[in-house]
Amino acid sequence: MRGIRTATRLTVANDYAQTVAASIVRQLEQGTAPWVKPWEPSGHRFIPYNAVTGKDYQGGNAVWLMVTAEDKRYGDARWMTYKQAQSVDAQVMRGERGTLIQYIKKFDREPVHDEQGRLVKDAEGKLVYRVVELDRPRVFSAVVFNADQVSGLPKIEARPTMPEWERHQAAERIMDNAGVQITYKPGDRAYYVVSEDRITMPERAQFKMPDGFYATSLHELGHATGHPSRLNRPDLGAPFGSESYAREELRAEIASLMMADRLGIGHDPSQHAAYVGNWIKALQQEPREIFRAASDAEKIAGYLTTLQHQKAVQGTAADARQADAPERGYWQKAIESGRQIQAKEAAARPEAERQAHEGRRAGASR
Repeated sequence: MRGIRTATRLTVANDYAQTVAASIVRQLEQGTAPWVKPWEPSGHRFIPYNAVTGKDYQGGNAVWLMVTAEDKRYGDARWMTYKQAQSVDAQVMRGERGTLIQYIKKFDREPVHDEQGRLVKDAEGKLVYRVVELDRPRVFSAVVFNADQVSGLPKIEARPTMPEWERHQAAERIMDNAGVQITYKPGDRAYYVVSEDRITMPERAQFKMPDGFYATSLHELGHATGHPSRLNRPDLGAPFGSESYAREELRAEIASLMMADRLGIGHDPSQHAAYVGNWIKALQQEPREIFRAASDAEKIAGYLTTLQHQKAVQGTAADARQADAPERGYWQKAIESGRQIQAKEAAARPEAERQAHEGRRAGASR
């Protein structure tokens, strides 16, 4: 019987993965998948979260619920189980069908027993539990409903919107604490080179909006988290156009979507539209790739969020920029800082290289 139950669970898990992958492939083809659709900064969350606990759904479940919301035209990021709706005096509306999600449990709770084998209770007479690690991770399922399917819920409240300078300051803090060298060059390319642990970005002033600059920077920083000294992802550094390259881009793009929600800076996927065909191919060949990608994206976003809260080293340029950011405008301060960096780089060039550089510029202007 155990073998039959195991086989049944595997079949259900595979069917679930194929359903999710097929829906995402369809949205990729239509240009409506969550990470290929632009999002403007706003006070509303777009990463799905539980209406009762307030916690974000993680990894593949977050992606799946966003895909479902797009298909069903739900305009609310809140989700909950039937019992959770009832627990807050709300009710799933008649005829509404829930959305299946799956999650893996590596730990569980079990009641504590004393030396005589009796159940231990606390001062209020409630059972005492302890957390135990499972021998094997277990797959569990739940059915959740979007807030648009539930009556009696309070109106969704927008998060307090951070001032522009404050959310940019948070993004700058991540960039400063990442330990990755960032070089600015005129052009339209942004990329990360793992062998040099270096990001190359267009100049700040080339971006129409500051949020676009930070969204692109976070995408490239997402790649940088895969460096062997950080999260050590094997697909990092694969040749351009390869399947491994596309898989890494998928992780960075989903992670940048998650970070955009956390920082409230919006999401602009236009620079990465070229990978859509590769993503479709990867998901058609291996449906569970979306769950692996989303899981890695969650780790990337968690890593970058940690960088946001690290204390900047005293005396750095970041501290100087942050000191009067509200008064002068953080974006203007950042542009000035970028110019100072460029001036230092220019001064450090060997004289012969500087002259050759000036010669090329003179020739280009004729």
